[in-house]
Amino acid sequence: MTATRVPFHDEILLLDPSGAVFLSAARMLVVADLHFEKSSSAALQGSLLPPYDTRITLLKLQRVVNLYQPMSLVFLGDSFHDRTGHNRLHTADFALLRKLAAKTRIIWVTGNHDPDLDSLPGEIVPCWQEGNICLRHEAQIINSHYEISGHFHPKASIMTRGKRITRPCFAMHNKRLMLPAFGTYTGGLDVNAAGIASLFPAGGQVFLLGKDRLFRFAMPIV
Repeated sequence: MTATRVPFHDEILLLDPSGAVFLSAARMLVVADLHFEKSSSAALQGSLLPPYDTRITLLKLQRVVNLYQPMSLVFLGDSFHDRTGHNRLHTADFALLRKLAAKTRIIWVTGNHDPDLDSLPGEIVPCWQEGNICLRHEAQIINSHYEISGHFHPKASIMTRGKRITRPCFAMHNKRLMLPAFGTYTGGLDVNAAGIASLFPAGGQVFLLGKDRLFRFAMPIV
């Protein structure tokens, strides 16, 4: 896979086709909205999904960690799908998390879905400040810092060969970068929807996730 390099304040970001971003100078890997245990949450509500989402997401994360060898790994909130999700975590999946924690410092930024994460390896914070870059779950409309966030699960569509293709994406402009959801069963919100577009009133750049690379195009001005 080929990452896309973009400048961001005093950092060079590597936007990875997996949906992760690597801060080169800080050697920090960032992912958002993994929604672990979404399938077991759905089962509690009577809807059956294949119960493999957490394992698939963790194995994908493990591959990205092995690729970038970060000093720290930041989860940008909504790491679990509901507030009891950590109690349903399979023993083997918990072991995978501990294995990741043995290789890199883990920082859990809390989101609106997350449970009490005290039983998991790593630090728990409401947001993380890396120099002049603020890493938080949900973007703030008024923001004086450079900001990396998740929460909205951005996606975008393009026409190619007469077909409309919709994929998760990064959304970026000036001081703001919004990450796609990293989780396996996560949906998405179109970048033209009001919730996202209002955060990018001057437009910006969309980086659509492809199989091995990203596809870059302009975001409309609101």
